[in-house]
Amino acid sequence: MKKFTKMIAIIVAVAISLSYVANAQVSINTDGTNPDVSSMLDVKSTDKGLLPPRVANVNDVSNPVAGLLVYDQSVNCMRYYNGTVWSECMGKPFSCGDPFMDSRDGKVYATIQIGTQCWMAENLNIGTMINGSSSQTNNGTIEKYCYNNSTANCDTYGGLYQWDEMMQYVNTEGTQGICPTGWHIPTDDEWKTMEMYLGMTQVQADAVGWRGTDEGGKLKETGITHWSSPNTGATNSSGFTGLPGGYRHSNGTFYVLAGYAYLWSSSESGSYAWYRYLYFNNAQVYRYFDNKSYGFSVRCVRD
Repeated sequence: MKKFTKMIAIIVAVAISLSYVANAQVSINTDGTNPDVSSMLDVKSTDKGLLPPRVANVNDVSNPVAGLLVYDQSVNCMRYYNGTVWSECMGKPFSCGDPFMDSRDGKVYATIQIGTQCWMAENLNIGTMINGSSSQTNNGTIEKYCYNNSTANCDTYGGLYQWDEMMQYVNTEGTQGICPTGWHIPTDDEWKTMEMYLGMTQVQADAVGWRGTDEGGKLKETGITHWSSPNTGATNSSGFTGLPGGYRHSNGTFYVLAGYAYLWSSSESGSYAWYRYLYFNNAQVYRYFDNKSYGFSVRCVRD
């Protein structure tokens, strides 16, 4: 009986001790002094830092809690979860060529410097998918089409957007539209600036139809992983990494995935809007205007 009583006393003592530890402050390398009264964890060092968890990508973290802090190796910076989305990089100014994180949904985009301009090196993929048979509307929600109504195609090729939706229902050239803060929809002239940097003359850039020589090849992703063969002239020497996302016709049907990359500008031509397209069997760049109800891909350029 005495042994049993003693055992119970030990268990109670351990339980009290554990309860105390669970509610105590913790100090590391404080040389026996008490931790600061304002801290739960007080770490002191003159030659070492605090190493947080490192993850390949914050999207790998399941069910993050608000306030969670990690080092995101996909963008090489500290980020925290605010309860809805992951933050942008903490304390790191953006430099073109760095990955850019869209704080609205946490998606990360490659970027590339082309001459004096900084471009996203991926098609924008923001918004809620709607069926291709429906028109995008001014309802306060960014809407996108995914080729053949498949979210997997949006993940690879980005969303497809009608011109008005992309512009967020304004007609101002160079507006932010659906781009993240600090970025905007390229104007027709900004497309020309990039094309001339890649080799076009002013006369070629101002023309319509197929223009230039190999500027389209410089913009296209190489190989036939995404492009149909032969992917003529594709070198991607610009780093733009153009992808053939096809388009959504005004009748709600999707066309030419892997064959064409259709890309809007924010510039109008009468009741139409200027665009560019790249083709699997041509190394030039096509320039023309078309119906705003079509769903094309979107690239953003830095302000």
